[in-house]
Amino acid sequence: MQTEMKESNALNFNRAKILIVDDDPELRMALKLRLRANHYETVSAGDGYSAIALAQKERPNLIILDLGLPVGNGFNVLKRLQENDALSHIPVIVLTARDPQSNELRSLDSGATAFLQKPADNNELLQVIRASLRSASAWGAAPPS
Repeated sequence: MQTEMKESNALNFNRAKILIVDDDPELRMALKLRLRANHYETVSAGDGYSAIALAQKERPNLIILDLGLPVGNGFNVLKRLQENDALSHIPVIVLTARDPQSNELRSLDSGATAFLQKPADNNELLQVIRASLRSASAWGAAPPS
């Protein structure tokens, strides 16, 4: 019985909707392909303003966020997400090429659940996604349907 429940939860997490926020269209496409190959649903935005609007509309289960964005940088997006009761529970993984020494702690303090440096290893990214989804579920955020 517990095995069936674990398998069911794993399947549900694989159907999670992930919002990819990056200004590089090639990177957004590469991430989409990687995530879809692992059975995740994806939506994407190329700037901070679109990211907030899409998060409100789509209610993703997780957000992958670059810090260097036009129309509102990643820190502004994190702040806006945290200020919105309907969005503040969504785990955010910062995926950036910016210097980790000055940005990792700031990202985590701003509400990110994880910080990864570009280019991210595929297995590491998938592990962080799974852990973030599990953690969000454990804290009472709505699991993917």
